[in-house]
Amino acid sequence: MAVSEVNSVPEVNSGPAAPPSGTDLHLDLPPTGSRRAALLHALRSAVRSGRLAPGTLLPPYRALAADLGIARNTVAEAYAELVAEGWLVARQGSGTRVAERTAPASPVRVPKKAPGKSPARARGPRFDLRQGQPDPASFPRNAWLASVRRAVHTAPHEAFGPASPHGRIELRTALAAYLARARGVRADPERIVVCAGFAHALRLLFGGAGGSRGGVLAGPLAVEEYGLGFHRALLGDAGVRTVPLSLDEQGARTAELGGQRAVLLSPAHQFPTGGPLHAERRAAAVDWARARGALVLEDDYDGEFRYDRRPVGAVQGLDPDRVVYLGSVSKSLSPALRLGWMVLPEHLVDDVLRVKGEREAWTGVTDQLALADFLECGAYDRHVRRMRLRYRRRRDRLVQALAAHAPHIPVTGVAAGLHAVLRLPPGAERSTLKAAHWQGLALDGLAEFRHPDAAGPHREGLVVGYATPPEHAYPAALDALCAALPPDTY
Repeated sequence: MAVSEVNSVPEVNSGPAAPPSGTDLHLDLPPTGSRRAALLHALRSAVRSGRLAPGTLLPPYRALAADLGIARNTVAEAYAELVAEGWLVARQGSGTRVAERTAPASPVRVPKKAPGKSPARARGPRFDLRQGQPDPASFPRNAWLASVRRAVHTAPHEAFGPASPHGRIELRTALAAYLARARGVRADPERIVVCAGFAHALRLLFGGAGGSRGGVLAGPLAVEEYGLGFHRALLGDAGVRTVPLSLDEQGARTAELGGQRAVLLSPAHQFPTGGPLHAERRAAAVDWARARGALVLEDDYDGEFRYDRRPVGAVQGLDPDRVVYLGSVSKSLSPALRLGWMVLPEHLVDDVLRVKGEREAWTGVTDQLALADFLECGAYDRHVRRMRLRYRRRRDRLVQALAAHAPHIPVTGVAAGLHAVLRLPPGAERSTLKAAHWQGLALDGLAEFRHPDAAGPHREGLVVGYATPPEHAYPAALDALCAALPPDTY
């Protein structure tokens, strides 16, 4: 990394003999040995101990080099290495600061319980292994900024007037091309309606806070027996009754479909149990929808991320008139963008636009224009490929840690996505979550995703998201996870 990129705090010299300016930072370096290694050790120790709190602004590298009597390049290289490891962050115009989410990289040790005393409660989670969150540090800032600049520069004047609820034509055109190429979706731009994400799409379709005049569909709605409780609550608030479909190794049992008006499926990667919907059941769901005049709602929440299997195309390609395809950038880029889309049967487009209102009230035009450019210039494909490799490595490290320290715990759902499911013995889920809490882990249990009306025995397990922890903290997070798991003799 070039020196000018490591620290961007402006430095003003009044002349050749003027000392560099900047904040003071006390570091003790040994008199002998490698200056670079000593500086790295001293900075890591200061951050790890809490002496340098998250957000602390460090001196410009020239000022610190002058204070310590070492070469400027030595300090610049040390800053750059610590930025790459996640200890520090560098922003143009803001200098170099201690990272907000810095956590110890050493394994978590469970303190021994003193006789007659209760252990001290952990002060909040140290590691976040919850599902559904991409790596926030990997957002492609530079590429996104370039797309924003190009999009705003080239956009027509009318783009900055009142926005259409349909979504910008530039984005709908780019999405139609990308989804056809990458996911096998059959759509033209007129069938695509831009929205603010999957939850917003559900509100537009079934009513609730996101639709100004109520939804366009009605229940009952068949759903997979495991899924997000937030989505079930959203549907319940809209007065929609949900009917659970049981799951097995081939996905949702579509033979259980009956008099429902629609079915909501996650065919590419069932959430949260993992695995694609079997080809025969995909076809059976579409046949059911055709026979009853019903609809299949396809939640393609992380279809781009697959590792050990061939890509699974969208069910929508089997019958665009019976399938509503729903997607967003919340897993591939960031949930902060609030951008999603519906690929609708032609007969639903006008109804959805009517519900959405006369003007766009949920998604920003500049973000839509930027995403259109991001897709068209190939930056989205490059980002997905890069993150696919990074998440696969994270997945592999999780599987290896479990094989080494908890080989009795089966791990499933790892062929795709951003999470894995750890199967636990009967009765072990609650105690394992409690142990994880004492290890400082934020973690989801499988029970919280089960439909309250689901029949049959509950599967006990953990839903482990491996995308969120910073790279330098991931080994310690895995150590803490393995320490919380029940022994083989449970």
